[in-house]
Amino acid sequence: MNGDPLLRERYERLAARLRAACHAAGRDPGEVRVLAVSKTIDTAGVLELAALGQRAFGENYLQEAQAKIAGCALERPDLALEWHFIGPIQSNKTRPIAEHFAWVHSIEREKIARRLSEQRAPGAPALQACIQVNASGEPSKSGCAPGQALELARAVAALPGLRLRGVMAIPEPAADYAAQRAQFAAVRAVFETLRDAGLAVDTLSVGMSDDLEAAVAEGATIVRIGTALFGPRTRSAQLRPLT
Repeated sequence: MNGDPLLRERYERLAARLRAACHAAGRDPGEVRVLAVSKTIDTAGVLELAALGQRAFGENYLQEAQAKIAGCALERPDLALEWHFIGPIQSNKTRPIAEHFAWVHSIEREKIARRLSEQRAPGAPALQACIQVNASGEPSKSGCAPGQALELARAVAALPGLRLRGVMAIPEPAADYAAQRAQFAAVRAVFETLRDAGLAVDTLSVGMSDDLEAAVAEGATIVRIGTALFGPRTRSAQLRPLT
């Protein structure tokens, strides 16, 4: 990647959008974190955004992420980047996720949670964990059903290698603001169910480039932003190999 002359402009525009959304919702902008979704973006692209102040990056694909994490650590060992895994998790991929990431947003089964906990390195900080909920019931979407969320959350909270933080969801796209809010409200209801049950949750990971205003209005604490930062994904990643 030879540098993106528009990256700073998009980064600043996103910050302004987020401030405006928080102001409209009567919220402190400090309550909402941006997770830069860096899938297909190479190591240089990640470091370019990090130079502007971004520290948290979300990855969907494990092999790509491992190369990027290693490349960033090699080139800028001074940067304390925070890596979040946000993609579907297969049983045979839990060990590298447990080893290389600080957060995981996409736990939908107790079996996966147990493997992540068992494979977290002894002495490492607990893996920060969100359960993924399929609030819209789409057959193609990952996530547990809302009615199963409390049972799964309790199982995650009991595991020594994990720290339950909250709920993540990827609702069905909706162009209408009211429809977006309704979908995020359904996810927030699941989050509130966990909190009312006495679980120490503080994270609602919802909202992306096209709907962050609705997500903020419904209480999002993490918004996962890709296109609004990096532009359309029109090319393949140019990844550095693991060394």
